[in-house]
Amino acid sequence: MKNVERITSVKSELLDIFMSMEVVEHVQRQRSAAQRNLRARRGIELHREFQKLSRDIAPLPDEEEPQESELH
Repeated sequence: MKNVERITSVKSELLDIFMSMEVVEHVQRQRSAAQRNLRARRGIELHREFQKLSRDIAPLPDEEEPQESELH
């Protein structure tokens, strides 16, 4: 009987260890996914900021080119 109890106890401990390892791995995967999502989101934001800046700067006239009002 003591052998059976000991085997059951060892099995229970091994199962607890395995489950705690699974939890740690799951948390690590969640953190990695969150970091990837944040990097992707920031990359998209930067891309949009550069597009907006390009649109905002594009209509500005060059200093070297004379304006039509200056020609007359």
